[in-house]
Parts: sequence; C-alpha cells; structure tokens
Amino acid sequence: MNSDSSIPALPCVELGTTLEFYARLGFKTTYQQRAPNPYAAMNRNGAELHFFGVKGLDPAAAYSVCLIIVSEVETLHEQFSAAFRQAYGKVPLRGVPRITRMKKGQSRFTVVDPNGNSVMFIRKDEPEGYGDDDMDTEDSPATALGKALEAARRLRDFKADDEAAAKVLDGAVKKASGGTMLERARVLLASAELAVVLSEQGRARERLRELEALKLSASERASLSEERAAVQKLLGAES
Repeated sequence: MNSDSSIPALPCVELGTTLEFYARLGFKTTYQQRAPNPYAAMNRNGAELHFFGVKGLDPAAAYSVCLIIVSEVETLHEQFSAAFRQAYGKVPLRGVPRITRMKKGQSRFTVVDPNGNSVMFIRKDEPEGYGDDDMDTEDSPATALGKALEAARRLRDFKADDEAAAKVLDGAVKKASGGTMLERARVLLASAELAVVLSEQGRARERLRELEALKLSASERASLSEERAAVQKLLGAES
C-alpha cells in the first residue's frame, strides 16, 4: 500500500541566501529555478523543504512553522550550533537567524532561518504530551516554584517566547516561599539563562549571586553543577 507524504513550502526573501544558510546545516539543493518564479527544493536525510520567493517579506514579522522529526536532537543541535558559530562568529540566540538553546533531556529545538521561518527539529520518541499546554496532569509540579519552572519551560521551548518565560520566573523569584530550596535554585538558574539571552547580563550575574547565597547541601549543589556551568558558558560567550 502506498503511503501519503507532504512537503512544506516556505517563503523566502532571496533564494541564494536561503540555500546557503541551509547548506551549512547539511541540506542539499535538489532543484532550483529563478524564473518565472524563484523556487528551490532541498533535502537532508530524507526531510524535504521547498522555498518560494515572496517580494516584500519581512523576516521579523514572519510566522511560518515546519516540523522535522529526527532520530536524535542533542548531537544535531551541536552540529548546527557549530555551523552557526563558523558562519557568524557565535551562536545567535536572538534575532534572525537564530537557534534555540538545548538543555539535557530536551527533545526539540528550533532554527529560525534568514526569512523568519521556524523549523522545529523534534526527536521522534518525544514523550507523549511533552508540548501540551494543559498543566493540570498527574505529573505536574505541586509547588508554585515547580509550576513556574514548568510554565517557563513551555514558553521557552514551545512558544519561543523568552520574554514571557523570564517574567514568569521573575515573579516566582520575588516570592519568599512556594517550594523547596532546590526548586528556588533551579528557578534562579533558569532566570539567569534567560537574562543572558535577553542581553541582561547584569541581571544574570545577580541571579547567580543569589544562587550562591542559598543554603544548599553539597549534593544539591552538585546536582546543579552541569546546568550552572552551561549558564556560565553562555554568559561568557555573550559578554
């Protein structure tokens, strides 16, 4: 029995720039025409993307989205980040183009191309319900701090709304209680990461100082070491 298939066609400002961008990520051009209308097709490991020219397209106002299901995401994110670093001298986290961050255990990330198109790379065995907006499940955090972390994660990873995620965490930080000391530490780290991305390095360093002042056990601090190192690395790269 033959199976159906679909191929997304995304708008672009200029074919040459678009093809060059995706070539850095391992896509190969399989078809291209300049007239009568700009159009091109690209392929990477069986995933196809087509592009058509649109006059007057504003990348900052674009909202086209495409999902690509892949076998794994962490190594892929590292490869794409290296390609960004080679092309732009750094890994762009804001503006157009950009790539979202990856945390350990995360099952998706997004690349925003020079045209403003968002291409999400999702691990095929992503847990069911991972991106749902419904927060009232059996696995939902019970504390206010835990709920803030979860809400910020969804805003950051699924809606690409760093500003809204930062506001949620800032509100949680201002509350004197609402969870365990370890949860507060994780909120501070998540807030510090978002502050760096939002070009608020001073606030990021303030959050890290607040983290150091918390009364945590040695084992709790050890459990945060990898995440803290990632924030410090990001802070150093953006300084």
